[in-house]
Amino acid sequence: MNNIDKIFIKSNNVIDYSKSYLQHLNKVLSGILLSEIDDFVKVLLEARERGSTIFFIGNGGSAATASHFANDIAIGSREFDKPFRVISLCDNQAVITAIANDDGYEKIFSQQLRVLLKKQDVVVSISASGNSPNLIHAIKETKTMGAISVGISAFDGGRMKNLVDFSLHVPTEKGEYGPAEDAHMVLDHLVANYLMRYVKLNKHD
Repeated sequence: MNNIDKIFIKSNNVIDYSKSYLQHLNKVLSGILLSEIDDFVKVLLEARERGSTIFFIGNGGSAATASHFANDIAIGSREFDKPFRVISLCDNQAVITAIANDDGYEKIFSQQLRVLLKKQDVVVSISASGNSPNLIHAIKETKTMGAISVGISAFDGGRMKNLVDFSLHVPTEKGEYGPAEDAHMVLDHLVANYLMRYVKLNKHD
C-alpha cells in the first residue's frame, strides 16, 4: 500500500484527502535533488549552443508531459534567433502506429531515432517506473548513435535511472503515479520558465 492509498483510507472527505495529498506532494518535490535539475538545464543549454536537437519521449501521461516539455522549451522560450530545437516523438500517430503494427510497440521510439538522431543530440525519456521497454530500447539506440540520454523518472528509477547519462529522479513509492507525474510537470514549468528568462537575459552574449 503506497502513500496515496493510505491517504485515501484515512480521509473522511475530499477536503481531508486534498490536504493530505498536497502535503505529500510537497514532500515528494522536496526530495528532488537540485543538482540533478542543474545538470538537466546545463544539458539543454549546451544542446542549444551547438544546435543539437532535443527529443522527448514517454508513454501515456508521460507522453503528454513529453509534448508539454517540447512546447514549453521550444516555443515557450520565445527564442528564435538561436532556438531550442525540441521535438516530441509522441505526436506523429501515423508513424507510431505504423512502427507498432509492423515491428512492435517497443520499437516506436528507437526506430524514429534511427532516422532522426544525430551525434550529440539529446534524448529525454520520461517514465514513472523507468522500465518501459520502448524507452529502454530508445536509450540503447541513443548510446549506439553517440547521443546524450536523460531520464526523468520516479518510484525507484527502474532500469532507466542507471542506464542514462543524466538522471532527474522524483523519489516516490511504487504506484504513486499521481505525485510522480505532478512532479514531472512541475519540473517542466520550472525548467522552461528558467530557460525563457535565461535566454532573454543573455540575448546578446
